[in-house]
Amino acid sequence: MDRKGLLLVTMEPAPEHEDEFNAWYDSEHVPERLSVPGFESARRYVSIEGFPRYLALYDLARPEILDSPAYLEVGGANSSPWTKRVTGRVRGYYRAPATQLYPGNALTLGGARLTLLRFRGLGAEAERRVLEGLRASYEGRAETRRLRLFSAPGASGLDYLGLVEARAPFASGALDLASLGAAADALDLVNTYVPY
Repeated sequence: MDRKGLLLVTMEPAPEHEDEFNAWYDSEHVPERLSVPGFESARRYVSIEGFPRYLALYDLARPEILDSPAYLEVGGANSSPWTKRVTGRVRGYYRAPATQLYPGNALTLGGARLTLLRFRGLGAEAERRVLEGLRASYEGRAETRRLRLFSAPGASGLDYLGLVEARAPFASGALDLASLGAAADALDLVNTYVPY
């Protein structure tokens, strides 16, 4: 099965730069990324719980799109001066080029809420436990539209990223930490977002 890729980015601008941050994202950054072949969607979110405040998700036809000549023309060292200025002033910057593990090839649906769960620095052997725990917590609930799990290279192992798209807010206690076993100790971020 071909697996989709994802580029997940979090950032928080200082309040005095927030207007410019949003103008840059909407008028330059998102259109520029969507012009790269293989970028299938771009969605922005704002946190209602937690830090960093802003989240962007880019669905990719495959993870290798981020190594393509078309992407390298506009990314990294070739980023625009505006991109370099805006991103140089943010906090909470986290960029995760990821591979979709579950279900493997689904695109972002959207919804009233998006929950991001990040498990840092795990080995490949943790994938099954993380997936089983997230499925036990979120699948089958009326609020859940879709659960997806991604892996991204991290500083000390793999980061597993759970994305739960929901129709409505979850009642408290949706996440069953016991179902995650030892992987629960690697959970360092649980944020809830709404569409920007």
